[in-house]
Amino acid sequence: MTLIAILAATLAAGIGSVWLAAALMGLGVLAQAPGGERRPGAQHLLSLAAGALLATAFMHLLPEAFESEASAKELFATLLVSVVFFFLLDKAELWHHGHEHHHGSEPAEGHAGHTHAHSHAGHGHAHAHGEERLRSGGWTVLTGDSVHCFGDGVLIASAFIADLRLGVVAALAVLAHEVPHHVGDLAVLRQTSGSRRAAIAKVSLAGAVTPLGGLVGWWLVDRLHDLLPFLLVVASSSFIYVALADLIPQLQKRLGARETLAQVLWLALGIALVYLVSGFAHVH
Repeated sequence: MTLIAILAATLAAGIGSVWLAAALMGLGVLAQAPGGERRPGAQHLLSLAAGALLATAFMHLLPEAFESEASAKELFATLLVSVVFFFLLDKAELWHHGHEHHHGSEPAEGHAGHTHAHSHAGHGHAHAHGEERLRSGGWTVLTGDSVHCFGDGVLIASAFIADLRLGVVAALAVLAHEVPHHVGDLAVLRQTSGSRRAAIAKVSLAGAVTPLGGLVGWWLVDRLHDLLPFLLVVASSSFIYVALADLIPQLQKRLGARETLAQVLWLALGIALVYLVSGFAHVH
């Protein structure tokens, strides 16, 4: 029963988040406004995701880990090492999800290079260089997505094994933060493949790695149950890192009082949503 719940949750978080992102992009909710700025809907979803991740880490995953018989000193050491580890993965572009910033702008650079080269009779070289960078960016996105999704699957499985309610909350948090990031992935891959359907298929394949991670996590924790508190700490460190190093920095810009209040309210909504889902899962 637990394995079925893990596979269902990881499928929803891994592939469902891709399709939801594609649907919202199709409706124009998460598309970029002229000038590269995010539309309000995308800003709100980032705030919601940040709140959900932080609430899941601090209100559920960490308390569950520290209620075990594991040493608090060892758990805090695991938290520290995990944060540094995710920072190193971020450096290798295998965990950070801000593709829409450093890859999404490449087509514009290619266009600028095309104009400059045309005026200097160097059109062919610039165009080929731009296409090469786009293809490289596409593979980076897929590689990073696959690693991240596998890790998400392991962490969701760990949460489900600790408690069904915790697993539901963790899956919800993963789903919330994957949606805005898949928007950037789809934008990059649409440039590399030239087809919206092909982009969705490629990102969906990366998302399909999430259930694989869930299966591995279930197998691992089922045999090494003493590792569960440490895996919960790793999960919390992942959520904290993504929220503080990725999501919130994208919201850190000067805004009017109304927009700032909206960000705070959506952040609070993410926290409240985790609390409500947790209570609902506990009752049922």
